[in-house]
Amino acid sequence: MTTLIDLNNASRDDFVAVLANVFEHSPWVAEQVAMKRPYAGIAQLFMAMKAAVEQAPSELRLALIKMHPDLADKTQRAAGLTSESNAEQNSVGLDRLSEAEYDAFQRVNSAYRAKFGFPYIVCVRRHTKDSILRDFERRLPNDAAVEMQNSVEEICRIAALRLDQTVAADDRLAVHGRLSTHVLDTHSGKPAAGVTVELIELAEQGASRTVTRTATNADGRTDHPLIGGRPVPAGQYELLFEVGDYFAKRGVPLSNPPFLDKIPLRFSVSEPEGHLHVPLLVTPWSYATYRGS
Repeated sequence: MTTLIDLNNASRDDFVAVLANVFEHSPWVAEQVAMKRPYAGIAQLFMAMKAAVEQAPSELRLALIKMHPDLADKTQRAAGLTSESNAEQNSVGLDRLSEAEYDAFQRVNSAYRAKFGFPYIVCVRRHTKDSILRDFERRLPNDAAVEMQNSVEEICRIAALRLDQTVAADDRLAVHGRLSTHVLDTHSGKPAAGVTVELIELAEQGASRTVTRTATNADGRTDHPLIGGRPVPAGQYELLFEVGDYFAKRGVPLSNPPFLDKIPLRFSVSEPEGHLHVPLLVTPWSYATYRGS
């Protein structure tokens, strides 16, 4: 990772080389902002790059849109994506789709290209596979002018995440979300330590996948956020709490089998940069939750 101080002091060519692919295959964005140095923070640098795109002639913005690959396109993946695009698509699982999911992506890709003449663009790190497909369907009825604007906004979101991963500075871009939990044993009135917790991303057409599996610590919390340091992808999730084992290990009298063994909590994420806290308050015979932050 490069520091902002290094970028401010770098030659023009070195500055452009580091930031050339923040906007896909479009070093002209970095070239335009190189002469405006020094930048006081990464937020100021990003706003300058965003303004360069927004104020560019429409032909240049359309060319920028067309530089992006289709999502989950096997031919383009075989030909080679940029390392940034490849990592972004892999992060949401577009490299391991089920046949039903692949067919769905091919169908909406083709419909979108046929109508607008350019690829559908979305910041995939903010989405699950299901929410991408829903976004496809939501945007398809739009006209070309609206989709040009939507595409530029998504490109800027992609660029903000790439810049955040490329440049270290004293300030930070608001691109990270946080998903957390804790378990309170209301039978004993204490934090529940040692409860196994599994976070599962639910899928409508393909296989659901485990995002993380961990255990609560002495405070009834997990040592690390369930998701943190990146956007929390919009979508549907399940938290699975293994409370039967927890109460059994503490010698709490239970029925056989336990009345509550594994508790699933299903919820949705709609704000990828927000902080969503999903706690569990539990006894051997009851439980409750709420939306925290």
